[in-house]
Amino acid sequence: MTSTRQRRPVVLLRPTPGTSTIHELWAGTKILVVVALSALLAFYPGWASIALVTVLVAVALRLARVTWGVVPTIPKWLWLLIFLGGLTAALAGGSPEIHLGPLDIGLHGLLNFLRLTAVSFLLIALAGLVSWTTNVADVAPAVAKLGRPFKVVRIPVDDWAVALSLALRAFPMLLDEFRMMYAARRLRPAPVLTSRRARRRRWAIEIVDLLAAGITVTLRRADEMGDAITARGGTGQIAAAPSGPRRADWVALTITAAVCVLSIGLELTVLG
Repeated sequence: MTSTRQRRPVVLLRPTPGTSTIHELWAGTKILVVVALSALLAFYPGWASIALVTVLVAVALRLARVTWGVVPTIPKWLWLLIFLGGLTAALAGGSPEIHLGPLDIGLHGLLNFLRLTAVSFLLIALAGLVSWTTNVADVAPAVAKLGRPFKVVRIPVDDWAVALSLALRAFPMLLDEFRMMYAARRLRPAPVLTSRRARRRRWAIEIVDLLAAGITVTLRRADEMGDAITARGGTGQIAAAPSGPRRADWVALTITAAVCVLSIGLELTVLG
């Protein structure tokens, strides 16, 4: 008897059960940390920055008690693409080089590919950490508070915060709806098509049907969400909830700033 391993789906914008130090941090603090670390990896994507950010993310995941159960299953074709990408980048050569008898193999292209791959995985891990430890309802007040200085130049920060909050709320619901529609489509009996033209026409018809069903579901969900928001006092209540940093948030921001300064210092001095 053979057992097939069940694939773990992608879980986004839903905090994991329980609480922790990372869960209790202010949403604005997490946004600032992600922006700071993303800017660090964008301007200084060296191995020192990657190593320090990796340690910081690993400690945060440990403190948040995030288990492997929330990590989605990585498809095998993605690993194959990464392998092919690394193999292609290795053909670029360049210093440093290793000598294997009469062969000189340059590692510059491969090291650059590995560095960019590591940065990509770190950014995904940061986004996942925020998604698994932050309630969607806390994002809009945090964005409104962080963007308060921009109100001086008449930027509609509150409206942007409300739009962001509604988009984050709607995304998981629509994702579940589209999964349900796709599962229902797979349950339908497949018609027997003999010609290639008939298969192409059938494929186009199914695409149109799925798009029409998706638009209908989106409009229905939007109508239900609008009624719920109106019953709770309008969109102004979404961004008006009280929020702000506490002592733990300042500690997290200080640690993040220290990691950024240390990474830049190592990149410019020791490894520069």
